[in-house]
Amino acid sequence: MCLIVFAWQPGSARPLVVAANRDEFYARPTQALAAWEDAPGVHAGRDLEAGGSWLGIGPQGRFAALTNIRAPGQPQGPRSRGELVAAYLQGELGVEAYLDQVASRSAQYSGFNLLVGDSQQLGYLHAREASPRLLAAGVYGLSNAGLDTPWPKLLKARSGLQSLLDSADPQQLLALLADATQAPDSALPDTGVGLATEKLLSSVFIASQNYGTRASTVLIVDNSGRRRMVERSFGPFGGHLGEVDITI
Repeated sequence: MCLIVFAWQPGSARPLVVAANRDEFYARPTQALAAWEDAPGVHAGRDLEAGGSWLGIGPQGRFAALTNIRAPGQPQGPRSRGELVAAYLQGELGVEAYLDQVASRSAQYSGFNLLVGDSQQLGYLHAREASPRLLAAGVYGLSNAGLDTPWPKLLKARSGLQSLLDSADPQQLLALLADATQAPDSALPDTGVGLATEKLLSSVFIASQNYGTRASTVLIVDNSGRRRMVERSFGPFGGHLGEVDITI
Protein backbone atom coordinates (compact mmCIF):
# COMPACT_ATOMS: atom_id res chain seq x y z
CA MET A 1 0.00 0.00 0.00
CA CYS A 2 1.52 3.28 -1.01
CA LEU A 3 -1.02 5.96 -0.21
CA ILE A 4 -3.61 6.17 2.55
CA VAL A 5 -5.63 9.25 3.43
CA PHE A 6 -8.02 8.96 6.32
CA ALA A 7 -10.27 10.96 8.61
CA TRP A 8 -10.44 9.84 12.23
CA GLN A 9 -13.32 11.63 13.92
CA PRO A 10 -14.55 9.59 16.89
CA GLY A 11 -18.05 10.56 18.00
CA SER A 12 -19.06 11.89 14.59
CA ALA A 13 -21.56 10.40 12.14
CA ARG A 14 -18.66 8.69 10.34
CA PRO A 15 -15.83 8.07 12.80
CA LEU A 16 -13.50 6.63 10.17
CA VAL A 17 -13.24 7.31 6.44
CA VAL A 18 -10.32 5.80 4.53
CA ALA A 19 -9.26 6.10 0.89
CA ALA A 20 -6.20 4.07 -0.07
CA ASN A 21 -4.20 2.88 -3.05
CA ARG A 22 -2.07 -0.24 -2.95
CA ASP A 23 0.84 -0.03 -5.39
CA GLU A 24 2.69 -3.23 -6.27
CA PHE A 25 4.20 -5.18 -9.14
CA TYR A 26 1.40 -6.60 -11.26
CA ALA A 27 3.07 -10.01 -11.31
CA ARG A 28 2.71 -10.48 -7.53
CA PRO A 29 -0.25 -12.84 -6.98
CA THR A 30 -3.09 -11.17 -5.13
CA GLN A 31 -6.61 -11.95 -3.98
CA ALA A 32 -9.08 -9.07 -4.12
CA LEU A 33 -11.11 -7.92 -1.13
CA ALA A 34 -13.10 -10.86 0.28
CA ALA A 35 -14.05 -12.66 3.47
CA TRP A 36 -11.18 -14.87 4.67
CA GLU A 37 -12.48 -18.41 5.05
CA ASP A 38 -9.70 -19.26 7.51
CA ALA A 39 -10.28 -16.16 9.67
CA PRO A 40 -13.95 -15.55 10.55
CA GLY A 41 -14.91 -11.89 10.50
CA VAL A 42 -11.88 -10.72 8.52
CA HIS A 43 -12.47 -8.97 5.20
CA ALA A 44 -9.39 -7.88 3.30
CA GLY A 45 -7.34 -8.25 0.19
CA ARG A 46 -4.64 -10.90 0.41
CA ASP A 47 -1.08 -11.19 -0.81
CA LEU A 48 -0.95 -14.75 -2.12
CA GLU A 49 2.84 -14.79 -2.15
CA ALA A 50 3.39 -14.23 1.58
CA GLY A 51 -0.15 -14.59 2.93
CA GLY A 52 -0.59 -11.20 4.56
CA SER A 53 -2.56 -8.10 3.68
CA TRP A 54 -2.21 -4.35 3.21
CA LEU A 55 -5.62 -3.19 4.44
CA GLY A 56 -8.64 -4.82 6.01
CA ILE A 57 -11.23 -5.02 8.75
CA GLY A 58 -11.87 -7.63 11.41
CA PRO A 59 -14.13 -8.50 14.34
CA GLN A 60 -14.89 -5.97 17.10
CA GLY A 61 -14.48 -3.05 14.71
CA ARG A 62 -10.86 -3.80 13.95
CA PHE A 63 -9.10 -1.94 11.14
CA ALA A 64 -5.50 -2.19 9.95
CA ALA A 65 -3.48 -0.81 7.05
CA LEU A 66 0.15 -0.72 6.03
CA THR A 67 2.52 1.17 3.75
CA ASN A 68 6.14 0.42 2.97
CA ILE A 69 8.90 2.95 3.62
CA ARG A 70 10.78 3.87 0.46
CA ALA A 71 14.47 3.65 1.33
CA PRO A 72 16.74 2.11 -1.33
CA GLY A 73 19.43 -0.03 0.23
CA GLN A 74 17.56 -0.71 3.46
CA PRO A 75 18.11 -4.20 4.91
CA GLN A 76 15.58 -6.79 3.78
CA GLY A 77 13.68 -7.98 6.81
CA PRO A 78 13.26 -11.74 7.19
CA ARG A 79 9.51 -11.46 7.83
CA SER A 80 6.72 -10.22 5.57
CA ARG A 81 5.25 -6.85 6.51
CA GLY A 82 1.79 -7.95 5.42
CA GLU A 83 1.56 -10.30 8.38
CA LEU A 84 1.34 -7.25 10.65
CA VAL A 85 -2.06 -6.36 9.23
CA ALA A 86 -3.29 -9.96 9.18
CA ALA A 87 -2.19 -10.68 12.75
CA TYR A 88 -3.99 -7.67 14.18
CA LEU A 89 -7.21 -8.38 12.30
CA GLN A 90 -7.21 -11.99 13.51
CA GLY A 91 -6.00 -11.29 17.03
CA GLU A 92 -7.37 -10.05 20.33
CA LEU A 93 -4.74 -7.56 21.57
CA GLY A 94 -5.87 -3.96 21.94
CA VAL A 95 -4.46 -1.15 19.83
CA GLU A 96 -1.74 0.01 22.22
CA ALA A 97 -0.67 -3.48 23.29
CA TYR A 98 -0.41 -4.65 19.70
CA LEU A 99 1.64 -1.67 18.55
CA ASP A 100 3.96 -2.02 21.54
CA GLN A 101 4.49 -5.67 20.64
CA VAL A 102 5.22 -4.85 17.01
CA ALA A 103 7.58 -2.02 17.99
CA SER A 104 9.64 -4.44 20.06
CA ARG A 105 10.35 -6.58 16.98
CA SER A 106 10.15 -4.05 14.15
CA ALA A 107 13.73 -4.83 13.07
CA GLN A 108 12.45 -8.16 11.72
CA TYR A 109 10.72 -6.29 8.87
CA SER A 110 11.74 -3.96 6.10
CA GLY A 111 10.59 -0.40 6.75
CA PHE A 112 6.86 0.08 7.27
CA ASN A 113 4.13 2.38 8.55
CA LEU A 114 1.32 0.63 10.40
CA LEU A 115 -2.16 1.83 11.32
CA VAL A 116 -4.36 -0.24 13.62
CA GLY A 117 -7.61 0.73 15.25
CA ASP A 118 -11.00 -0.19 16.64
CA SER A 119 -14.13 1.78 17.45
CA GLN A 120 -12.36 3.65 20.28
CA GLN A 121 -8.74 4.19 19.24
CA LEU A 122 -6.54 4.57 16.18
CA GLY A 123 -2.81 4.04 16.55
CA TYR A 124 0.24 4.60 14.34
CA LEU A 125 3.74 3.12 14.25
CA HIS A 126 6.69 4.10 12.07
CA ALA A 127 9.04 1.12 12.07
CA ARG A 128 12.26 3.09 12.42
CA GLU A 129 10.97 5.30 15.22
CA ALA A 130 9.67 2.33 17.23
CA SER A 131 7.53 4.70 19.27
CA PRO A 132 3.84 4.06 18.63
CA ARG A 133 1.26 6.73 19.32
CA LEU A 134 -2.48 7.13 19.44
CA LEU A 135 -3.87 9.61 16.92
CA ALA A 136 -6.07 12.54 17.86
CA ALA A 137 -9.11 13.36 15.74
CA GLY A 138 -8.09 14.76 12.38
CA VAL A 139 -7.47 14.18 8.68
CA TYR A 140 -4.19 12.47 7.88
CA GLY A 141 -2.12 11.19 4.98
CA LEU A 142 0.40 8.37 4.81
CA SER A 143 2.56 7.39 1.87
CA ASN A 144 6.04 5.83 1.84
CA ALA A 145 7.78 8.14 4.32
CA GLY A 146 6.23 9.18 7.64
CA LEU A 147 2.77 10.30 8.69
CA ASP A 148 1.84 13.52 6.84
CA THR A 149 5.21 13.84 5.08
CA PRO A 150 4.28 16.56 2.55
CA TRP A 151 4.78 14.72 -0.74
CA PRO A 152 2.66 16.26 -3.55
CA LYS A 153 0.34 13.29 -3.97
CA LEU A 154 -0.27 13.04 -0.23
CA LEU A 155 -1.15 16.73 0.03
CA LYS A 156 -3.48 16.49 -2.98
CA ALA A 157 -5.26 13.37 -1.77
CA ARG A 158 -5.57 14.55 1.83
CA SER A 159 -7.07 17.86 0.69
CA GLY A 160 -9.44 15.99 -1.62
CA LEU A 161 -10.59 13.75 1.21
CA GLN A 162 -11.23 16.76 3.43
CA SER A 163 -13.48 18.27 0.75
CA LEU A 164 -15.52 15.06 0.42
CA LEU A 165 -16.14 14.27 4.07
CA ASP A 166 -19.62 15.81 4.21
CA SER A 167 -20.94 13.30 1.69
CA ALA A 168 -18.34 10.52 2.01
CA ASP A 169 -19.59 9.08 -1.26
CA PRO A 170 -17.57 5.97 -2.21
CA GLN A 171 -17.61 6.73 -5.93
CA GLN A 172 -16.29 10.25 -5.36
CA LEU A 173 -13.57 8.88 -3.10
CA LEU A 174 -12.62 6.32 -5.73
CA ALA A 175 -12.43 9.11 -8.30
CA LEU A 176 -10.04 10.91 -5.96
CA LEU A 177 -7.87 7.80 -5.88
CA ALA A 178 -7.88 7.59 -9.70
CA ASP A 179 -5.95 10.83 -10.23
CA ALA A 180 -2.99 9.95 -12.46
CA THR A 181 -1.57 13.49 -12.68
CA GLN A 182 2.16 13.47 -11.99
CA ALA A 183 3.85 16.17 -9.93
CA PRO A 184 6.18 18.71 -11.55
CA ASP A 185 9.87 17.89 -11.28
CA SER A 186 10.45 20.82 -8.93
CA ALA A 187 8.04 19.34 -6.36
CA LEU A 188 9.36 15.79 -6.35
CA PRO A 189 10.97 14.34 -3.22
CA ASP A 190 14.42 12.81 -3.52
CA THR A 191 14.19 9.31 -2.08
CA GLY A 192 17.15 7.89 -3.98
CA VAL A 193 15.29 6.13 -6.80
CA GLY A 194 16.12 8.56 -9.61
CA LEU A 195 14.10 11.26 -11.34
CA ALA A 196 12.18 9.00 -13.75
CA THR A 197 10.97 6.73 -10.95
CA GLU A 198 10.18 9.64 -8.62
CA LYS A 199 8.03 11.04 -11.45
CA LEU A 200 6.23 7.75 -12.00
CA LEU A 201 5.51 7.36 -8.29
CA SER A 202 4.40 10.97 -7.78
CA SER A 203 0.79 10.52 -8.89
CA VAL A 204 -2.03 9.38 -6.64
CA PHE A 205 -2.81 6.59 -9.15
CA ILE A 206 0.20 4.89 -10.72
CA ALA A 207 0.06 3.05 -14.03
CA SER A 208 2.86 1.45 -16.06
CA GLN A 209 3.65 -1.87 -17.71
CA ASN A 210 5.05 -3.69 -14.70
CA TYR A 211 4.20 -1.70 -11.57
CA GLY A 212 1.30 0.43 -10.44
CA THR A 213 -1.86 0.78 -8.42
CA ARG A 214 -3.29 -2.71 -7.99
CA ALA A 215 -6.21 -1.79 -5.74
CA SER A 216 -8.12 1.34 -4.74
CA THR A 217 -10.06 0.85 -1.51
CA VAL A 218 -12.58 2.99 0.33
CA LEU A 219 -13.71 2.21 3.88
CA ILE A 220 -16.51 4.13 5.56
CA VAL A 221 -17.46 3.37 9.18
CA ASP A 222 -20.60 4.95 10.61
CA ASN A 223 -21.42 5.64 14.25
CA SER A 224 -23.53 2.50 14.52
CA GLY A 225 -20.46 0.42 13.69
CA ARG A 226 -21.60 -0.46 10.18
CA ARG A 227 -18.69 -0.70 7.77
CA ARG A 228 -18.78 -0.38 3.99
CA MET A 229 -15.77 -1.28 1.84
CA VAL A 230 -15.53 -0.70 -1.89
CA GLU A 231 -12.48 -1.88 -3.79
CA ARG A 232 -11.47 -1.61 -7.45
CA SER A 233 -8.72 -3.84 -8.84
CA PHE A 234 -6.37 -2.94 -11.68
CA GLY A 235 -3.85 -4.53 -14.01
CA PRO A 236 -1.02 -3.21 -16.23
CA PHE A 237 -1.43 0.38 -17.41
CA GLY A 238 -4.38 0.77 -15.03
CA GLY A 239 -6.69 -1.68 -16.76
CA HIS A 240 -9.85 -2.17 -14.68
CA LEU A 241 -10.25 -5.76 -13.44
CA GLY A 242 -13.30 -5.58 -11.21
CA GLU A 243 -15.03 -4.03 -8.20
CA VAL A 244 -16.13 -5.44 -4.84
CA ASP A 245 -18.66 -3.67 -2.58
CA ILE A 246 -19.42 -5.10 0.86
CA THR A 247 -21.31 -3.81 3.89
CA ILE A 248 -20.94 -5.44 7.29
